[in-house]
Amino acid sequence: MEFKHKSVLLDECIENLKIRKDCVYVDGTLGGGGHSYHILKALNGTGMLIGIDRDTDALQAASEKLKEFSNFKTVHDNHANIKNILESLGLSGVDGILLDLGVSSYQLDEADRGFSYMHDAKLDMRMNREDEISAYEVVNNYSEEKLFRIFVDYGEEKFSRSIARKICQKRESKPIETTFELVDIIKSAMPSKALNEKQHPAKRVFQAIRIEVNQELEKLKQAVEDSILSLNDGGRLCIITFHSLEDKIVKHAYEEMEGRCTCPPNFPVCVCGYKSYGKIINKKPITSSDEELKENPRARSAKLRVFERIVK
Repeated sequence: MEFKHKSVLLDECIENLKIRKDCVYVDGTLGGGGHSYHILKALNGTGMLIGIDRDTDALQAASEKLKEFSNFKTVHDNHANIKNILESLGLSGVDGILLDLGVSSYQLDEADRGFSYMHDAKLDMRMNREDEISAYEVVNNYSEEKLFRIFVDYGEEKFSRSIARKICQKRESKPIETTFELVDIIKSAMPSKALNEKQHPAKRVFQAIRIEVNQELEKLKQAVEDSILSLNDGGRLCIITFHSLEDKIVKHAYEEMEGRCTCPPNFPVCVCGYKSYGKIINKKPITSSDEELKENPRARSAKLRVFERIVK
């Protein structure tokens, strides 16, 4: 299947990166290369773009899409390791970083990846197929209490307890192997009223398992901080999130890195020792236009937050 992924908030990202020629940029979630293509077009043959992704399918597809550009380098890794990645490339700093934290349309639509509750496939959900833990291990080996916590914390699922209990009951007789098996179990653990909601009944649990499998939130705060510290003076970090948990982590990390003096207003000089690493560009997140939502309904929950590095 062709690697397809509509680049969310594309114009807004390019505008806020403030791309300058002869500078170095990082697309930390390369995907199909949609954002990267436009960054490279803006560089116009100068500078350098580094594309990072943990999905080898994405790297292969993006390399093909971007083959016309000579100032482009791919790295098979997790953007959470950006500090080590840049050090290994001999870079002390870069001029802009983009992170699109959403799962790609390809990963959702390609049945054998096991991300989607709409396609029957083996439980997998690994963005990096070389990782040891898949959705199968989570569903079949985690305790009821651990499943419950994941569904609550990562999926905000109201029926987490009954779903976790039902999963543990079902797997006693045989392992739960496919996405449709899991969907049926989730539905059987929910009241009939919940099954008639507009949102698919398995959406929150599948999201929670995907986040756990790929450790999407575990290192996010550190990744935001490391990304900001990897920017040169005036460089910008653009992060697109797709659910409230991600957005909250990014928002709070930005606030901490912006820094605030906590001294009383009547103090003649600052004594709290706060340090600022830059400024938040948009206090409220940028969201998709009505026009974009008509073309790509999956952009509905996307939020873009921008931070500018200021080296003092």
